[in-house]
Amino acid sequence: MPEGDTVFATAARLRAALDGRRLEWTQFRVPSLATVDLTGRTVGSVRSVGKHLLIDVGGPDDDQPDAGGASVHSHLKMEGAWHVHPIGTRWRRPGYQARIVLRTATHEAVGFDLGILELTDSPDADLAYLGPDLLAEDWEPTEAIGRIEARPDEPIGLALLDQRLVAGIGNVYRSEICFLRKVLPTRPVRDVDVPGVVDLSRRLLWANRLRTARTTTGQSAPNARMWVYGRRGQLCRRCGSPIERDQLGSIGEDRVIYFCPHCQT
Repeated sequence: MPEGDTVFATAARLRAALDGRRLEWTQFRVPSLATVDLTGRTVGSVRSVGKHLLIDVGGPDDDQPDAGGASVHSHLKMEGAWHVHPIGTRWRRPGYQARIVLRTATHEAVGFDLGILELTDSPDADLAYLGPDLLAEDWEPTEAIGRIEARPDEPIGLALLDQRLVAGIGNVYRSEICFLRKVLPTRPVRDVDVPGVVDLSRRLLWANRLRTARTTTGQSAPNARMWVYGRRGQLCRRCGSPIERDQLGSIGEDRVIYFCPHCQT
């Protein structure tokens, strides 16, 4: 499931293939951007902001000096992915799922089933509503702690998922963080050690930001990577009680929570 660490790693792969390189051919496969052509422009940077990914592209060549730069803004949502292929390599997902193709002289980056895809000339202003990015190089926890503590009556499980308070946590980390801090996701923020929760959130995402397979237990085996997420009915790794699953917030799979009813209070 794409969360802040997944988007950070995706940006790193795209940066290696695109950063500083001239786009030899581009194609947007969404109606609103069907006529956009970034051919001839140079990628200035690729960066992640929480769960959002930005590809900053400079202005066109000197024969069109009046046009400025822009940013390709994407969000993976549930099904999206960016793949990087050497030119001539077969895509790993079907072509009908492709939403954008950015091609350099040696590689092409293809965005598949992106939940959000848009072109903007004000990316930082567009994302100013987000809380502090847990994976920012200049991370400092004070603002994130303050934003969460300003919601004393809100369940901690909902506060962690609110990208306006802190950016990067999704459903997997929400469940795992609450388990490791021994709190039920329904516990109100006022009864939670928020600095401890924020510190753990940063450490977990940072440790996983470039891993191929996410783990919160420190184990790499596929059936040993998570404490509670996706483990309904299986035994808690700490106390042996069956892990439970429930809903928190809006009905839908994106609001599913996993927890140990014995270890978490």
